[in-house]
Amino acid sequence: MNQKKIGLLVMAYGTPYKKEDIVPYYTAIRHGHRPSDEQIADLARRYEAIGGTSPLAELTQAQANALEKRLNEQQSVYTFKAYLGLKYIHPLIEDAVQQMHDDGIDHAVSIALAPHYSRFSVQAYTDRAQKKAEEIGEFTMTSIKSWYDQPHFIDFWVRSVKDQLAKIPEEERDQTGVLFTAHSLPKKILKNGDPYPDQIRETAEKIADQANLLHYTQAWQSAGKTGDPWLGPDVLNQIRTLFQQEEHFKHFIFCPIGFVAEHLEVLFDNDRECRTLVESLGGIYHRPQMPDTHPLFIDALASTVLNTFE
Repeated sequence: MNQKKIGLLVMAYGTPYKKEDIVPYYTAIRHGHRPSDEQIADLARRYEAIGGTSPLAELTQAQANALEKRLNEQQSVYTFKAYLGLKYIHPLIEDAVQQMHDDGIDHAVSIALAPHYSRFSVQAYTDRAQKKAEEIGEFTMTSIKSWYDQPHFIDFWVRSVKDQLAKIPEEERDQTGVLFTAHSLPKKILKNGDPYPDQIRETAEKIADQANLLHYTQAWQSAGKTGDPWLGPDVLNQIRTLFQQEEHFKHFIFCPIGFVAEHLEVLFDNDRECRTLVESLGGIYHRPQMPDTHPLFIDALASTVLNTFE
């Protein structure tokens, strides 16, 4: 019996592949408005600080490949073929959907490499994929909205936090705070009841509960530099607040639960800016590895995809 071929549209934000991509990439993010020379210099400086380019492009492709492999190992009814579709750089979401059609596929599942749903983020990916599928015709796209509470995903972070705690002297663990962070979004999302902040909070609470954390908090990071107010508290302000409290935290474990791979926002915003502030205040910075292609994380994605066929 021939297995039905299913397209697997793995959607992500994308990242510059090389230094020359920085200006067109950020121009696309800004809807065609080129960043100022000062902004470009700042962006280039950030990328240089993490080695010149972000590892995100390579990691995103590796995640898509690992997910395709795992799905084909776990069942024998379908043959999954992964296609990467990016928001702001090639291969674009629309190009990936077109390629699926050209390859003779008429049904696909789309999943964003972002656990938490927002109309501002994940829905924007989904709308583009669905629109292209409708333009093609005779092509159906099942879109996954979120997977922030998937047990394997939670378990990944529970184990990661526990691994970090195990490295801290036992007598200092009650002086340890865990900061769960996610990318901030404009506050205007709250007007329409966007579930994003609640989903972030629920993920943090599930991890904290299962890891039996004594002290944890949640903060926002990497807010855009726009005139609009963004969700807070900002992680840097939250670090200062924690240092002013009576507990006198010594260790700070950073868990960027809104992200799924090592990239600029983690390697620079966390590992440089947060670390610098923590250490300047006399604390010790800790940060687990990101999910990347960890088997638990790939299992989380695979289970989420297979659930759409039940």
